[in-house]
Amino acid sequence: MDQFKGQPRLPKFAVPKRYDIRLKPDLSACTFAGSVSIDLDIVADTKFIVLNAADLSVNSGSVCFTSSKVFQPVNVELVEADEILVLEFAETLPIGEGVLSIDFDGVLNEKMKGFYKSTYEHQGEKKNMAVTQFEPVDARKCFPCWDEPACKAKFKITLDVPSELVALSNMPVIEETVDGPLKTVSYQETPIISTYLVAVVVGLFNYVEDHTSDGIKVRVYCQVGKANQGKFALHVAVKTLELYKVYFAVQYPLPKLDMIAVPDFAAGAMENYGLVTYRETALLFDDKHSAAANKQRVVTVVAHELAHQWFGNLVTMEWWTHLWLNEGFATWVSYVAADSLFPEWKVWTQFLEETTEGLRLDGLEGSHPIEVEINHASEIDEIFDAISYRKGASVIRMLQSYLGAECFQRSLASYIKKYAYSNAKTEDLWTALEEGSGEPVNNLMNSWTKQKGYPVVSVKLKDQKLEFELSQFFSSGSHGDGQWIVPITLCCGSYDVKKNFLLQTKSETLDAKESSLDEIRSAWVKVNVHQTGFYRVKYDDDLAARLRYAIEKKYLTETDRFGILEDSFALCMARYQSLTSLLTLMGAYREELEYTVLSNLISISNKLMRIAADATPELLDYINQFFINLFQISAEKLGWDPKQGESHLDSMLRGEILTALAVFGHDPTINEASRRFHAFVDDRNTPLLPPDIRKATYVAVMQRVSTSNRSGSLASCPDHNMVLEVLNFALSSEVRSQDAVFGLAAVSKEGRETAWTWMKDKWDHISKTYGSGFLLTRFISSVVSPFASFEKAKEVEEFFASRIKPSIARTLKQSIERVNINAKWVQSIQKEKQLAEAVKELAQGKY
Repeated sequence: MDQFKGQPRLPKFAVPKRYDIRLKPDLSACTFAGSVSIDLDIVADTKFIVLNAADLSVNSGSVCFTSSKVFQPVNVELVEADEILVLEFAETLPIGEGVLSIDFDGVLNEKMKGFYKSTYEHQGEKKNMAVTQFEPVDARKCFPCWDEPACKAKFKITLDVPSELVALSNMPVIEETVDGPLKTVSYQETPIISTYLVAVVVGLFNYVEDHTSDGIKVRVYCQVGKANQGKFALHVAVKTLELYKVYFAVQYPLPKLDMIAVPDFAAGAMENYGLVTYRETALLFDDKHSAAANKQRVVTVVAHELAHQWFGNLVTMEWWTHLWLNEGFATWVSYVAADSLFPEWKVWTQFLEETTEGLRLDGLEGSHPIEVEINHASEIDEIFDAISYRKGASVIRMLQSYLGAECFQRSLASYIKKYAYSNAKTEDLWTALEEGSGEPVNNLMNSWTKQKGYPVVSVKLKDQKLEFELSQFFSSGSHGDGQWIVPITLCCGSYDVKKNFLLQTKSETLDAKESSLDEIRSAWVKVNVHQTGFYRVKYDDDLAARLRYAIEKKYLTETDRFGILEDSFALCMARYQSLTSLLTLMGAYREELEYTVLSNLISISNKLMRIAADATPELLDYINQFFINLFQISAEKLGWDPKQGESHLDSMLRGEILTALAVFGHDPTINEASRRFHAFVDDRNTPLLPPDIRKATYVAVMQRVSTSNRSGSLASCPDHNMVLEVLNFALSSEVRSQDAVFGLAAVSKEGRETAWTWMKDKWDHISKTYGSGFLLTRFISSVVSPFASFEKAKEVEEFFASRIKPSIARTLKQSIERVNINAKWVQSIQKEKQLAEAVKELAQGKY
């Protein structure tokens, strides 16, 4: 039996073709009983059958394999470390088809994975529902199976549940028989799918319903009394299904689509075939209480999950190494859908936020390639990260803009047709795009998916020649030896004067005369036009000054204004340029009004405020004053109250600008927030506190709260005792464990030491509650990353030395690296000679 232990994948001598599963959840005892019969094809001589199972108790006496006769195993062993069930038989099993039968029991756990328990209230009474979440490797916690994406099979599901409850699965119900308090519900058999996409939900729900133009029934299920909040998502789903049918040139493959809001849910949503599960905030929208940002979140999440019905569910990655094919693609395509439904939202400009998150994580030495080796199931959770999703989506966008939209879409459609109902690897997609475009896609893209990181392209102007130099970018300022083929785009003096080429060597020179860039002597030059490439650009001083002037004169598009700022911030952190020069560049944005640019300007200002508090506390007041000046024009334009007919982007921006002003200590903002907050406390229906400014108001009020003066309670408070109180509250039974980490993101700069001490005290509890997954790793990254000293990095390393496990190893390494990057940055800022003088001038409005 030992030959099967410690292997990343199951042996291939038996192939599952069809599962017949029966489950009987007991919602009061929180247990379930089950049986499964699996049609197998034995394809090689073996005395063993090895499949996945975890946290189940298998009834050994029930296990048998029936082909030419009935074979009873002589040995049944569940190896918990490897999550496998090994069945040993006395004789070699006959080649060909047979049926494996197993009875088992399990517990409806509270970890939001496998077959788990979620709670809700109905008519004042607390009730349980049963929900599944199988991706990546937790179907094995519900029934024994070949739990690998390439082991696709058909599933026939039957449930025994309380008669009054709604019971849903991937396919429509074909029969329901009631027997007193229980009913038996059986569903149509699924097409062939991977185990991680099987789903079951049992609970009390209402729904709203609609149909696509070709008759597919779409429903949104939510808790009783919330059905109206599902209408917006329903509308988006119907429109999105119709759009994807045309875009992918393949029909939606199932007879129905259900989307359901689950009160306890670890991720944002899960694309189970035909039964997509969501966290309530990602599916429900309520005009009275939801902000514009919530509306946009519903659109992007629904569009992302529905993209998976083709990309992931119909065509599935062969192994978790290719997870990015699912996630990067669904992320990218969700913007295609959102842009088509809401063109006024400018989502392709907002897409730069995805690219930025990808670049910021991928600038770490502890990053990983898009295609990442997976040797154990426990490593998979950690790659559901900004590399798989955001870098993945960004390199797809880069490739699409290089090949052209139509050619890209055509090639995608042929890829989906070719691999429908089966599995694909990254190179299969490149081959399809190569055939469709005639371009060397494999060669171009391997440098972006098979190695971690990305380049910084340095641009110098010398004697009317542009010199390009390429090197690997690290936020730590270290030098790497990665090599890329980079699609370079540039404009000179105007967007009509364009030049594109592939940079395939470490350096290249472009002669302005030969390239008809006649204006180069004095005009601005912008490289990586509209930021479609996944790389950073560093300009020489002369070119940088021209760009700063072009920003002030509003010559550049918002995407390019965004890119220049973002690259400059990253180069400053990596100590390629001074904080003085970054702040001077930021001064050029004082009349900026566009949402996406301002949103990043705010995020950068927040990070700089925190780093300045460590590096030059004596200059902090001046720096905050400069930031307040920066946002003054947009704040005055937007005001506090929504205007009739204003844009979605202005609605989102108002809250972000006011939050920023409060954090930087702008007294008039804090006073006005306090006035509105107290009106809201007295009367919840007051028009003074619409949803879009609530967060800003709460944050503002918290700037002056302490344990002796309570008028609210949020972690953004500077008072240590208050922060501690909030953190303890986050882990109490009053807060669903899916939401606890969101309290951490708001911890004030004054509260980070409190949060670290608190996390150390509570670590065993946190680790046990979450087990693994992004909710656990988010605790580490949120609490550790804000520090900025080498001593703290060592202290964190020492604390976790005896507590490390595979599911947190990558995040821990990245978080400690961030602390070291901050510490080096602090040292470098302290050595800047001109900083004090520059900051004082900026604070007085001298740009």
